[in-house]
Amino acid sequence: MASFRRDSSVTRQKLKPGTVKRIAGYARPYVRELVLFLALNSLSALIVVANPLLLKSIIDSGIVAGRQGLVVWLALAVAGLALVEAVLSLVQRWYSARVGEGLIYDLRSQVFAHVQRQPVAFFMRAQTGSLVSRLNNDVIGAQRALTTTLSSVVSNVISLVLVVVTMLILSWQVTLIALLLLPIFILPAKWVGKRLQRVSREQMVLDAEMGSLMTERFNVAGAMLAKLYGRPAEEEENFSGRAARVRDVGIVAAMYGRVFFTALTLVAALATAMVYGVGGVLAVNGALELGTLVALATLLTRMYGPLTALSNVHVDVMTALVSFDRVFEVLDLKPLIRDRDGARTLGEVRPSEKDGPLDGREAAPGNGVRLTKPDAPSIEFDHVRFAYPSAEEVSLASLESIARTDTAPGRAVLHDIDFTAAPGRMVALVGPSGAGKSTITHLVSRLYDVTGGAVRIGGVDVRDVTLASLRGEVGVVSQDAHLFHDSIGANLRYARPDATDEEIRAALEAAQIGDLVEAMPEGLDTVVGDRGYRLSGGEKQRIAIARLLLKAPSVVVLDEATAHLDSESEAAVQRALRTALAGRTSLVIAHRLSTIREADQILVIDDGRIAERGRHEELLLQGGLYAELYRTQFAHQRDEERPTEPLGAE
Repeated sequence: MASFRRDSSVTRQKLKPGTVKRIAGYARPYVRELVLFLALNSLSALIVVANPLLLKSIIDSGIVAGRQGLVVWLALAVAGLALVEAVLSLVQRWYSARVGEGLIYDLRSQVFAHVQRQPVAFFMRAQTGSLVSRLNNDVIGAQRALTTTLSSVVSNVISLVLVVVTMLILSWQVTLIALLLLPIFILPAKWVGKRLQRVSREQMVLDAEMGSLMTERFNVAGAMLAKLYGRPAEEEENFSGRAARVRDVGIVAAMYGRVFFTALTLVAALATAMVYGVGGVLAVNGALELGTLVALATLLTRMYGPLTALSNVHVDVMTALVSFDRVFEVLDLKPLIRDRDGARTLGEVRPSEKDGPLDGREAAPGNGVRLTKPDAPSIEFDHVRFAYPSAEEVSLASLESIARTDTAPGRAVLHDIDFTAAPGRMVALVGPSGAGKSTITHLVSRLYDVTGGAVRIGGVDVRDVTLASLRGEVGVVSQDAHLFHDSIGANLRYARPDATDEEIRAALEAAQIGDLVEAMPEGLDTVVGDRGYRLSGGEKQRIAIARLLLKAPSVVVLDEATAHLDSESEAAVQRALRTALAGRTSLVIAHRLSTIREADQILVIDDGRIAERGRHEELLLQGGLYAELYRTQFAHQRDEERPTEPLGAE
């Protein structure tokens, strides 16, 4: 039955050259287990024929001849074979599981590790459900190629050949008559099989649609949206409609399955009746022994099972091979952002940068100038140009689940960006929405690579160092701080797995959220929920800042970390950010007036270019774009903000 439920459309797909050879590479570690597995399958096939022959001997040589002792010994032999068959079944299952689960582990681990190395642009395009399906359905489908499909083909071919040859040896007349019924079995089986394949495809599509609906409605954001718009009845009706279609198709599939099973049973009964009819006449006339007749009838019942499994074996084989091919498709997608050959850690290649007077001011205690930590590097953008990569460079159409319409090369979004953030100093980015501010910050942590020019940290091109060392030096807090569905402690230890509880509590205190966490019944073991939804926006941001402090980077990037917060939460986050920025080189997308007032340099970004640069007072006097942005976005904050300690002060 499983064979008829496979999709025959896969036989029309063309595999890439070398796919079978590549599959053999994954099977190589399991060659010994596979050989033993196939040998056990062959032995099981021999037992299929041995049992009817023993029954023949019991009747002809034992019962009819009146040899009681022989009957007992042959009966014990039948029981012994049954025991051997049971043991073989268990051993076969062990080898099958050993090879199958081992292969699943190998493929899943490799695909997961490979996907983790893909750039962020890949995840922006790929549909999560399609990606997860590659690690589940396609990996399991690939595993079937080396266990279920391979063993089924081997054992069924051996069983069918042995059964037919044995029947021909016992009585070629009865065997030929039995084979005349095969068209009556094969033709309806093909007819039912095609319809089952169509229904199975429809079932999979409907199940996927229903699963997607549940995934969207059951996550926190989707559930809140449905509740806030007050449409539970409509949601229920929508789901009920899809579930009803799944039910109806399930009924059709069940009926097709029953028709096939009934036809198989009917044909087997007719064939058995014909064998007993013809064979009985031959036995009465002395042309056939009684035991031979019973053996023929038993062998006949064991012929239709292998025929059923082999009838669509090409579909089964291609289904498994296509699954392998779909897994290889992901593995063959080269990560756009990866370590160069010979890349070294940032600490090995970064020249030391001495602290010294900056902007003509003495960096001395007590004069209001922030002191620079010795290990804080500079950030340099050297005539940077950037265009987002095209879809073909970062993703697979098969993972996007929709027809691609944006096939043109990426449009340039940054043009000749040139500036330097001195060690330990803050550069603020301001500008209209979509001007390219976030794109600039993404280049620092190398979420993307520049199209032209270079980004340097401490004088070293970020493309010349390992990604691990670069991201160890750069800490980022975005406006949407992501937390895993885990405890507060586990989310913080994501930055430093070896951090002690005392170090975590110190980071929480510095992030202005220590008292709140201590007041929670579970403390650090408090589970934050899906994406941290059990916490408020300000609490999530402060947890994210604590995570950054625990990481202790030398460079900090803030991508509108205080946007969309209420005044009280924003004030708490601002206090936490002062600690996070103290003594570190920082690149900040400005949201608050206090941030841009205290920035050592303000860059006004417009249409991917630096339109203006300078300090707050200088840019206001110029009367350009910054002055206009100040009047529209920041001026209203003057009366709201009290004098505060500058961000990054020590």
